[in-house]
Amino acid sequence: MEAENSTVVKEFILLGLTQSRNIQLLVFVLVLIFYFIILPGNFLIILTIRTDPGLTALLYFFLGNLAFLDASYSFIVAPRMLVDFLSEKKVISYRGCITQLFFLHFLGGGEGLLLVVMAFDRYIAICRPLHYSTVMNPRACYALLLALWLGGFVHSIIQVALILRLPFCGPNRLDNFFCDVPQVIKLACTDTFVVELLMVFSSGLLTLLCFLGLLSSYAVILCRVHGSACEGKSKALSTCTTHVMIILLMFGPAIFIYTRPFRALPADKVVSFFHTVIFPLLNPVIYTLRNQEVKTSMRRLLSRHVVC
Repeated sequence: MEAENSTVVKEFILLGLTQSRNIQLLVFVLVLIFYFIILPGNFLIILTIRTDPGLTALLYFFLGNLAFLDASYSFIVAPRMLVDFLSEKKVISYRGCITQLFFLHFLGGGEGLLLVVMAFDRYIAICRPLHYSTVMNPRACYALLLALWLGGFVHSIIQVALILRLPFCGPNRLDNFFCDVPQVIKLACTDTFVVELLMVFSSGLLTLLCFLGLLSSYAVILCRVHGSACEGKSKALSTCTTHVMIILLMFGPAIFIYTRPFRALPADKVVSFFHTVIFPLLNPVIYTLRNQEVKTSMRRLLSRHVVC
């Protein structure tokens, strides 16, 4: 009587990024190189910020948390992707698929909210400097940090709850190299129109609103900085430009994937590959190359260890 709601499928077969063996080997080498840059790059940022007494500003506190989220995010898809490239049959269990989907949205949602917090921090620092120490005190920062982790958790739980309500009793071939909402929904043995609308509303609309809100806030900040004559103008412009680049690189692919009806497009896998594998690498690269204080601190840290 409740068989229609039961999940018969116990595993999903991942079709992978491409069927060409030569391209698979090429991507395997590229992902391996990226992965060995992602982890040291992000951990070096965290270590530098934690050990350098000169990097005590809240900007670096949030940057350290961003690096931690990127390092954690890189564990969700890339390791399994590397193993699957060497396997003939790419299989993931139903529970493993749900777990991967949960952490993907948990950490991804948390990172998106962290960018909102960083934009708020820059807005107060540049547009309301006299109120900065009052508004952005340590207690408020830890409260914001807790809020973004809770926000990411709630966002992820909503995605997982909607998926768990769907019956999977037939096809189990997932046309991707990892588990994500759009592809998993299509395998359900029921009409998914309402669920797709809920997913677009919970993921797509939220992503789009955060993206537009962030761009608007940085537009206000950049206009304010451009019209001022303060001595820290170039540093503020550089910091805000870096944040805008990260926003475009993170939210662009997410908007492409989650704000349209869930139908497959040829570019989906490439965009997903960029979003899950390449993007975590770009944060440390962009921040390191564009932030003079972080670069100087890293050189000091590395030279100290080389001498030792």
